[in-house]
Amino acid sequence: MIRFKLGEMIEKKQFAEGRRVTINEIATSTGLNRMTLSKILNLKGYGTGTDTIDRLCEYFGCEVQELMEHLSKDPV
Repeated sequence: MIRFKLGEMIEKKQFAEGRRVTINEIATSTGLNRMTLSKILNLKGYGTGTDTIDRLCEYFGCEVQELMEHLSKDPV
């Protein structure tokens, strides 16, 4: 399963910039729908397209692996 680390990225940006970052701000800045961002944040296993991932990486100034990670179904 792919897990998005959007919450962590928001916290990191808030700490770095010393201000609150809202879903509405991210939606406005990226052109993404607020509902899409909410689903990424709250729905386990939510899937989205590469365009969304690209826009979020641009917004946060990060690499893909900082935004998402692969979790094995069965821990080894």
